[in-house]
Amino acid sequence: MKKHLIAALCALTAMTSPALAQKSAPKSPWPMEYQAAPVEAQLAKVKQGVNEGPFRPDWDSLRGFRTPAWFQDAKFGIFIHWGVYSVPAYANEWYSRNMYVPGNAAYEHHLKTYGPQNKFGYKDFIPQFKAEKFDPAAWMTLFQEAGARYVVPVAEHCDGFAMYQSAFTKWDAADMGPKRDVTGEIAKAARASGLHFGLSSHRAEHWWWYHKGRTYDSDVNDPKYAGLYGPAAPTGLPADKPDNWPDSDLLHNWSPPNKEFLNDWMARTSELIDKYQPELIYFDWWTSSPLFEPLMRDTAAYYYNRSAEWKAPGIIAYKGSQFAEGSAMFDLERGKSDALKLTPWQSDTSVSIKSWGYAQNDSYRTPKSLVADMIDIVSKNGNLLLNVGPKADGTIPEEIASVLRGMGAWLKVNGDAIYGTRPFLYFGEGPTKSGHVRQVGQFTEKNVSSFTKEDIRFTTKDGNLYALGLERPADGAVLIKTLFAKTPYLDRAIDRIELLGTGAVKWQQTDKGLNVTLPQSNADAMPYALRISFKK
Repeated sequence: MKKHLIAALCALTAMTSPALAQKSAPKSPWPMEYQAAPVEAQLAKVKQGVNEGPFRPDWDSLRGFRTPAWFQDAKFGIFIHWGVYSVPAYANEWYSRNMYVPGNAAYEHHLKTYGPQNKFGYKDFIPQFKAEKFDPAAWMTLFQEAGARYVVPVAEHCDGFAMYQSAFTKWDAADMGPKRDVTGEIAKAARASGLHFGLSSHRAEHWWWYHKGRTYDSDVNDPKYAGLYGPAAPTGLPADKPDNWPDSDLLHNWSPPNKEFLNDWMARTSELIDKYQPELIYFDWWTSSPLFEPLMRDTAAYYYNRSAEWKAPGIIAYKGSQFAEGSAMFDLERGKSDALKLTPWQSDTSVSIKSWGYAQNDSYRTPKSLVADMIDIVSKNGNLLLNVGPKADGTIPEEIASVLRGMGAWLKVNGDAIYGTRPFLYFGEGPTKSGHVRQVGQFTEKNVSSFTKEDIRFTTKDGNLYALGLERPADGAVLIKTLFAKTPYLDRAIDRIELLGTGAVKWQQTDKGLNVTLPQSNADAMPYALRISFKK
């Protein structure tokens, strides 16, 4: 198996870069919308772009990537999962796939609610996706109230419906449904509000997304809808494997995407770069599949070279193994690092617990738990990208808006300990461990960290050290063991300690730690931040 994969990679890498454009490309065995002339024209542009600029499509060159300062200063961004799946709003944003999977709860729900899949398919939700209350400026106002510094909408989810105006498909939000360039409007509103703009692509998963709909009488088999449903190729998983579960088997025991699909993927991805000039691009997990490797190099070189032209260095966020270490930025989905990382990274999670897109009867995180997670992430040199799922009409559920405002209220008081900070020599102390808790297709937050009053995290800025307590003790007694008298972690004597939002507090260093006395509080108190300044 490994030999076959290596041979395939070598053959692809040997092709003209960008790797897969050929006028004689064979027709796909799986029906899909493919416009050869525009795709080839776009790939010719990419070919020129990867050869002009400071970066080349090889890993040694791409390791010249550096995370820009704005991202290191921002610490907190908003992810937006919004699409046709917000119309059925059932279970999670995998509805488009799961409604075609016999035995899945979404399949049964669809039969009972809308009828058989050959009569009412996913395409039939598109006219109901009207976005009649979509107001991107109002969204930005809310995100600013939350304290976010950047915005990352999903430009295309795995369902194949582009949330932007594309030259390569008619199945997009500008031509159908809202009939608005949603991504473009968000980009414009974000920049007008002073927020940095990024976007995400989940297009790679579309290769196999709708395959179960091919196994019985459904509208996935109708060639009129190949632009939305195709290719719907088999995953290659054994029969006893859950077909909607993206484990390592789905990366390697697969029906590999052909040149037609990969060319289209590259054209769409570079189109997003050219059209919206994002400062960050987030790729979902299936771009880790082996045949995407040449495209990852081409994409990175093209994007980094183009963003160098704009004098706004771009960031690629990835969450698998599709990029060589140091060539892009690592992201953990619904997870956190258990240690301080030397280079910036990102954690993405959602305000909603069961889904990334809007779903009825979902449950939601609290401002306190998310602020504590953000502190933990920032102390380890990371950023928090927090997802929201708007309703089909374009409104953000009040449950989500309330959580965002709660986080913003905390950041207004304590933002000095977060924004523009850099890691301390040690991220913190306490018994609670963090880790990667991602689950796909069946999202849970069962193991969200429950922090204790012993859990302290550190950040630094402008010569000050910040100590942030993830759980505030009701009696006000804080012991920071790392900062004991004559600790090697400090090179100057402490002069003053302030509780942000309140003022100076009493403190004393002993051989057991730094004792700090806070005002008493209730059990629901939010995390706190101490500014520790030093003698000259």
